[in-house]
Amino acid sequence: MRRYDLIKEICDCMIEMGWGPYQNDHEDANGQFEMNWDYDDCLLTADRHTFFKFMVKTIAEKHGLRATFMPKPFENLTGNGCHAHISVWDGNKNKFLDKTNNLGLSKMAYNFLGGVIKNASSLSAFFNPTINSYRRINAPPTKSGASWSPSSISYTGNNRTHMIRIPDPGRFELRLMDGSANPYLLQASVLAAGLDGLKNKIDPGKPLNCNMYEDHEKYPDLPKLPDELGQSLERLKNNKDMNDAFGKDTIDSYIKLRNLELKEFKQKENFDKTQPITRWERNNTLDC
Repeated sequence: MRRYDLIKEICDCMIEMGWGPYQNDHEDANGQFEMNWDYDDCLLTADRHTFFKFMVKTIAEKHGLRATFMPKPFENLTGNGCHAHISVWDGNKNKFLDKTNNLGLSKMAYNFLGGVIKNASSLSAFFNPTINSYRRINAPPTKSGASWSPSSISYTGNNRTHMIRIPDPGRFELRLMDGSANPYLLQASVLAAGLDGLKNKIDPGKPLNCNMYEDHEKYPDLPKLPDELGQSLERLKNNKDMNDAFGKDTIDSYIKLRNLELKEFKQKENFDKTQPITRWERNNTLDC
């Protein structure tokens, strides 16, 4: 019962702080829980996200447990995602909502979505910032039969096998990020990509109504997500729009930091998704 005592205490804390937690459930993997609270301004959400991780770890220790947001702590179980539900508001008006559209999205929403799709491969360097992150992306099936993480850059309606799903009118869910993502870079990346889409009126193309895990071979031209951290860093380095949005010095510093980590890892280990998770990954990512 200790796990459920832990979950109740976390929920009570969020209620007391006014976050509006509305859904908490046991997820696919053993001991894995999803916790959701009300949406808000992106900066406030990043602040809450940061405090949430600290709070969960602290309360877990109090109950004699250890909580981790590591993207893939067990190779045979589903990893820890960090899904973001995205919409743009002007006061009380949801600018992404268009009830006349079959998926409930406005032209603005589709352009914003187009920017996210265009830049997803590069921004996986922020959304999936650790070596271990890439055991979750393009991952083999787990004990439950699915990874519940993306492999291709695609969007759909209410379908969890794609990188982006549209569960309800007026918003979309980006399922790429994992538990090791920096909450502030996460929010900034979504905004930078979305603004690129709005500025250049990027068309995301048509949604795909298929099971991407089973039907991916039918779409050989669909862009694939990076298969390891080095690939995403290289794509970020060569993405002019993201360099302009964040500033080249920021991008260069971030890539330098991540490459130092890669260098240290490669001196001791070899990254192979078909092999067990390395001791280095656990030592350096378990407390991310």
